Amino acid sequence: MPREFILFSRQGQTSPNFTSLHDAGRLDIVHECIISSLFLSHGLRRDTSFHAILNGPPNPPLHIKIDGTTLHDVRTDIETWQQILKKTIANKPHPGITADKTAFETLLKTKAQTNQIYVLEEDGKNINKAAIPPNSLFILGDHVGLPKKAENFALRYGEKISLGKTPYLAATCITIINYVIDQQQT
Repeated sequence: MPREFILFSRQGQTSPNFTSLHDAGRLDIVHECIISSLFLSHGLRRDTSFHAILNGPPNPPLHIKIDGTTLHDVRTDIETWQQILKKTIANKPHPGITADKTAFETLLKTKAQTNQIYVLEEDGKNINKAAIPPNSLFILGDHVGLPKKAENFALRYGEKISLGKTPYLAATCITIINYVIDQQQT
């Protein structure tokens, strides 16, 4: 079952001039979400795509797409991804990764034509009571959360879904979603 994730990063730096992912508007959260979205113990989820919308300085927005079907030459460690993200933000190619200036709203409008949209929110419908259809897309906020304006826009195209009342880290949410979908497939 194809699945996609969008992480709305309020502060993710849009310049490759940084020394650590943590100090680049918390791009370390983007890294954690990439790993949770796409990596298995000894392989990649080839049926999954991850999108990060970086809204930090100096030139937001920046849309980074990582496509599991074509991604290669990667590992899970932070040093590897620091170099890959620097390269991607500088508009240099890496297999399976693209960057462009697509805004969150534009991406969402496009995806809503072919995907079922879910916005992660503690007060949404419990994911365990939902039959997740093929081509589902899940929207998450970073450590600051999804801005209300972006959430309201997303809800025009989708619905709230919940992992329960406990607020988890974005990467943990992705891991749980992948687990739930994996269980529904068996």
